[in-house]
Amino acid sequence: MEFRKVNAPSTTISRDMNTLSENTGNVYETVKIIAKRSNQISAEIKSELDKKLVEFSSMNENIEEVFENREQIEISRYYEKLPKAVLIATQEFIEDKIYYRNPIKDSKLK
Repeated sequence: MEFRKVNAPSTTISRDMNTLSENTGNVYETVKIIAKRSNQISAEIKSELDKKLVEFSSMNENIEEVFENREQIEISRYYEKLPKAVLIATQEFIEDKIYYRNPIKDSKLK
């Protein structure tokens, strides 16, 4: 996923949950959808960061031998400046980029 192209705010902003939950009709369902997507995004970011930082680790590294690597610091700073996963998920929900379904509601319709 390309996190640079996300137009989510980098700081927390207050939102009206009633208007946010108009699509689902239930505030709690909306929160659950955003929370699940946030966990997915967080896992993606973590695995991507781990892949980039694994090349900096060495097998015989101990506390005294640890030194600062400028490139490693820049990578870490980039990921720290990204919007939080919940902000990205909320923005995706607002823009209708999240696919979700409720199996209980689907079974009642049949």
